[in-house]
Amino acid sequence: MNRLNEFAARVRDLLGERGFTADPDLLEPWLTDWRGRFHGKALGLASPASTVEVAAFVRLCGEYGVPIVPQGGNSGMSGGATPDESGTSVLLSLRRMDTVRELDASAGKVICEAGVILQNLHEAAEAHGLRFPLTLGGKGSATVGGLISTNAGGTQVLRHGTMRAQVLGIEAVLANGEIFNGLTALKKDNRGFDLKQLLIGSEGTLGIVTAATLRLLPAIGERVVAWTGLSSIGKARELLMRFEKAMPDELEGFEVMPAHSLAAVLDHLPTARPPLADEHEWNALVELVTPSNDGSDMRSRAEEVLAAAMEAGLVDDAVIAANEKQADDLWLLRDSIAPAERALGPAMQHDISVPVERMPEFVEAAIPAVEQRYPGTKALGFGHLGDGNVHFHVLAPQGVIAGEWEEADGKQISRFVHDLVTAHGGSISAEHGIGQLKRDELERLNDPVALSIMRQVKQALDPEGLLNPGKLVPLAPAKSNA
Repeated sequence: MNRLNEFAARVRDLLGERGFTADPDLLEPWLTDWRGRFHGKALGLASPASTVEVAAFVRLCGEYGVPIVPQGGNSGMSGGATPDESGTSVLLSLRRMDTVRELDASAGKVICEAGVILQNLHEAAEAHGLRFPLTLGGKGSATVGGLISTNAGGTQVLRHGTMRAQVLGIEAVLANGEIFNGLTALKKDNRGFDLKQLLIGSEGTLGIVTAATLRLLPAIGERVVAWTGLSSIGKARELLMRFEKAMPDELEGFEVMPAHSLAAVLDHLPTARPPLADEHEWNALVELVTPSNDGSDMRSRAEEVLAAAMEAGLVDDAVIAANEKQADDLWLLRDSIAPAERALGPAMQHDISVPVERMPEFVEAAIPAVEQRYPGTKALGFGHLGDGNVHFHVLAPQGVIAGEWEEADGKQISRFVHDLVTAHGGSISAEHGIGQLKRDELERLNDPVALSIMRQVKQALDPEGLLNPGKLVPLAPAKSNA
């Protein structure tokens, strides 16, 4: 303990009083993940103010053998930013590094530090007539560094891709304290491995992202948001294909939710109103955007697509938002599913993806399979149908004790769901990462060759295993002496 006390004193000397705390009350909010599933302990919370300070801090951790748990907005879904219970690691927050270093409107790019909050990035871009084409429900707390480290998705992946597609360059501190400066954005750069792509999605296990160059797009000039009621997710998929064919350049998002999820949201939000007069088995939220607002016919074209879909029996009812307030109200229904479901009680939540064309098939097969195998549960899917990512949740039977059910039946349910996903050629993690929640399942289901490569990369870049240990990369199997 004397050595750890010495370490803490040196960190405090390095970062100053604002840069390090071991106060239990200040630490407590950062020791539990957003879902409340994981809780750990830490020596303290380090908050450097610059990349140079991050590098010095990492070198100090290496000198004392102290593991580092990087943390962005602590809004992750897989426990990737929560320390273990040993109390021997230190939390690393980059929230003080929240500067937009440079915004070049003519080039459509911005260089910002890892602690910049997504909502603030949106506002900075809007001030220059631009936008950053990635958003999600936690935009008020999610940070750029966290979004990059988890390769976040959101509701605009259909058109613009995940966070990986938005990153033009990266600055990062490696496990040995060296600074990798790859912020320069080049359209052509054929000098070997694309090292920034290796760091994106690595969940802080290979390096600490301190800044990034991100792409920006022209601001939205016109937006059309429609809510439709349908009888099946298969028909929602057919509606998606109609919009992809008729309006490929305008289609920005396509979200689905079943009747149960909408009912939960309407109960959860006291001022919310159902978009359509009648209840429908499935609902689809469609967003179309264009940078131009010079009298284009986007709304009338959307009406034509919907009218043809209704005539073909795909859509039972539909409404188009009359103004921005109504459009935002429709999106609020979609964005409120997670907290509305949380209020209903315990559930096993699965962030999965399958090939887009197989998503209806998967949902229609998985729901009855789960409910039949685990009586009393309620299975449902919602989310990003356009990119093959639907959040598949299984609500617990009434009256169960949350923790006990999750540890017993809940884990079995997740294994069953992941097996179904794998059988459909999908992924057990579409946009929330692996963290510690899915590490063992990754080892069970992933390609052994892929796992071997991941372990070799981890060993090469972090030979002492100090960067976010126990997350993402499963430990190598013990060698037999036989």
